[in-house]
Formats: sequence, structure tokens, C-alpha cells
Amino acid sequence: MTDTPRHLTDDALPPLDPADWEAFRALAHRMVDDSIDFLRDVRERPAWQPIPGAVRDRILHEPLPRAGQGDAATYDDFLHLVRPYPNGNIHPRFWGWVMGTGTPQSAMADFLASVLNPNVPGLEQAPRYVEQVVVRWLAEAMGYPPGAGGILMSGGTMANVLGLAVARRRRAGFDVRTSGGHGVDEPRLTLYASTEVHGWLAKACDFLGLGTEAFRRVPVDDAFQVDVAAMARMIAEDRAAGHQPCCIIGTAGTVQTGATDDLEALADLAAHEGCWFHVDGAFGALAALSPETASQVRGMSRADSIAFDLHKWGYLPFGVACLLTRTDADLVDTFTMQAAYLQREARGTAGGDAIYFASRGIELTRRFSALKVWMLFKASGLDLLGAHIARNVRQAAYLDALVRAAPELESLAPTPLNIVNFRYAPAGIAADRLDPVNREILLQLQERGIAVPSGTTIHGRYAIRVAITNHRSTTADFDALVDGVRTIGNALTTPSS
Repeated sequence: MTDTPRHLTDDALPPLDPADWEAFRALAHRMVDDSIDFLRDVRERPAWQPIPGAVRDRILHEPLPRAGQGDAATYDDFLHLVRPYPNGNIHPRFWGWVMGTGTPQSAMADFLASVLNPNVPGLEQAPRYVEQVVVRWLAEAMGYPPGAGGILMSGGTMANVLGLAVARRRRAGFDVRTSGGHGVDEPRLTLYASTEVHGWLAKACDFLGLGTEAFRRVPVDDAFQVDVAAMARMIAEDRAAGHQPCCIIGTAGTVQTGATDDLEALADLAAHEGCWFHVDGAFGALAALSPETASQVRGMSRADSIAFDLHKWGYLPFGVACLLTRTDADLVDTFTMQAAYLQREARGTAGGDAIYFASRGIELTRRFSALKVWMLFKASGLDLLGAHIARNVRQAAYLDALVRAAPELESLAPTPLNIVNFRYAPAGIAADRLDPVNREILLQLQERGIAVPSGTTIHGRYAIRVAITNHRSTTADFDALVDGVRTIGNALTTPSS
């Protein structure tokens, strides 16, 4: 065993709190000022820029820091090595994948939560009451009745996984918490979702011990919505084979095209079949916040559970998502497991009558994510958030119209919500050249810092995919995107003289 160095022993041990609070105050003020400038001037920077090899090597190959270099020098390293090279999702022309943009106010809420630094499994503390009211607000916004349950999670994948765990508990037909579903006399549990469902579902089946074969992949129609009749036939076939259909999953806003399944029809089917009805609303569920877009998710409020991300179309910083269940007992019966050292009291720090979140999920250590939701909702109001969501949908329609009006461009999928898929496809270019040309267009858009869409494949054709969950985007940004695609595409396909 290595002895502690003499200068780091006993009362002489340097504190982790600042030795000079006023010097730290000045540095902290500088950090805040720099950060506000960084956000204010975001439009003046490239949407993304490659990390220089020297910077990457310096980050990756730095030796283990046995001795500290101090706060100021470390902040300077952050300014030069980290801050210039993010993925760019706060930029007005970032539309890659489905990522949120955050707001300055909610960034400060994260700071305030970290300063307070509570653990929020329960205990008699204001943070758990804040989370309780945030969950109630979200349940009301999603059209759920009083008495609904809910819990905040780190992201949509974990919220969906917990929703599936509740479905398994409620619809297995046997005590899945005790047996785990591995008895020889217990039927295989099966669940149903479209081929367009997000990859969380296959992972969840594996993680929960259901096996990936439990996931029945249901085909979609030309609008990329699940074929409800085909799903009904698959359920009947599984019952005839001795399996136990337990859960139907509908998607509100598929990641690839923004399609939303017919949630009313799926709710009817689930009720008829005695299945749990879960909605993966990772970003699309928040369309419920605007009267202009709420019809897109009609029927969602009939679901037994809903999972959605607030750090996507809720414009909050990563990471905060929510799982809602129609009744609080659905969560409690699935996850309660009380240890002696976590015994609750009528009084004291372990007292109080608020929701005990450790009994509604699998995490005991839980950060105060609710604060940024609470502060954003109170400061801005849900009506304003809904208005931004509706504007993003209008922006998608605007971009789709630009694509359809441009002879060199081709729309590759419907645009029902906020995702546009298109490609550069001028007359006279051989079909086998279009995929590599569009992939190169995408890469040059990113590398030149013009914009950050992502790429996907629609019906075997490479698509430039624009997912609009960005409150900073303007109409001019989409004009610039189309101009960039056409300019790069023309340069790639025009023979040099």
C-alpha cells in the first residue's frame, strides 16, 4: 500500500472547496459570462467543425493527473480543447438525428440543481415535491387523468424500458417479479410494434429477459404507419401457438420519418386483446402541447403508459425524459422493494408524504432533473413551448415545399410532422450515382459548417434527413440548407472543363 504523501495528511489536507473564495467567485463569473456570450453568438459559428488531430490526441493521450493544475488552468483547457468542438446541436442549423437545443435559462437551472446537489429518491426535501408537481403537470398536458403515475428518467430509452417492465408485470398473467418468466409452464410473452419503431425495443427485450424473438415486427403502410390489421392477425397467430401477447407499442413520431401510428386504432386493439398499450412518444408526444399539432397524437391519452423526452422537443438540456402510467399503482406494484436501511419515518429527514420515486423506478441515486423542467415551465409557460413546436412543424412543411419546387431535388417520404427526407437527384444523373453523391453532399454540408442534417435510407435510397426540434431555426436557415445542397450537388455532378 502506498503511503499518503506527508503534505496531504491530517489537517493540512487541501480542501476541495476553494481555498480562496473570492478568486473562485471571479473565475465563476468569468465562466458564466463566457457561456452567455457563447450562446448569444452561436449563429456566428459553424454548425459543426472537425476536431483537429492535435486536439484529439492531446485529449486522449493526456496522462493520469496525479497532481492538480488548478481551476483557472483547467478552465483554460476547456476553452481550447472542448468548447470549440461539440456536435453542434445548439446551433440554429443543426437538424441531425433528433436532438434538443437547450435554453440559457434551463442551463442555469442545471447549475442551481448541481449547487444544491440533492439525491432525489425520496426523503423530506423540496426537490421531490418539485418533481411530483412536474410529473402532475406533464400528465395533465398529455391528457392523463388525476392519479396518474410518473417518474423522470435520463432519456427516452430508459423511460421506454421501464414502461415495458410495467407492461410485463401487468399483462404477463403470472408473477413475473418472482419467477422472471422462466418457468417451463409459463407462455412466451410477445409484444408488437412497427418495423419503424426505435431500436430501444429490441434492447429492452434483451435486457428484460424477454428475448428479441418476443418482439413481433409489424409492417407499415406507405405513410410509414403500422398496419393495424396485420398486427391483429399476428396477435391471433401467437395466441393459437400458445404464446401470451402482452403489449402493443405505438409510436408518436418515428425517428426516421416523423410518422405517428393510428393511436386510436391501437388503443381499440389493445382493449380488445387485453394487451397493455404503450406509446413511445420520444419526441412526438410533445405535439400535444400545441392546438395546431395535438391532432397528430390523437388517441395517445388512452395509452396505459407514455414515454417521452423533454430534452428533445421540450428544448431542455440533456438529459431528462418522463414515463407516465395511467395509475400510480402501475409503477409502485412493478418497482417497490423496500430495504431496511431505507425505512421511511413519520417525521424527520426520511419522513413526509410526497411521492417516493425510488419505489417507482430502478434508480436509487437520482439527480434533481425536475428543477430545469419546473423553471422552464414556470418562466416560459407551456403555451410558448407549444408555439415553438408548431413553428417547427410549419418549418418542415416549408422545407418540403422548397424541395418539391426545386427540379434538382426529390422528396423521399411524406412530411407529417417535423422530419423531411429528400435527396439531390437532377435529371441526367445515373441512378447508381445518386447515393454516393448525396452522401458526399451531407458530409460537405457538415464539414463546411453550413448545416448538420443526418442521413438515412428510405426504400433503398440514401436520403438527407432533416429533423427539426430546434427553437433557434428560422426560415432563412432552410433556404440556406437548400442552397447548400444544390451548390454542392452541382459542383459534384458538373463535368470539369
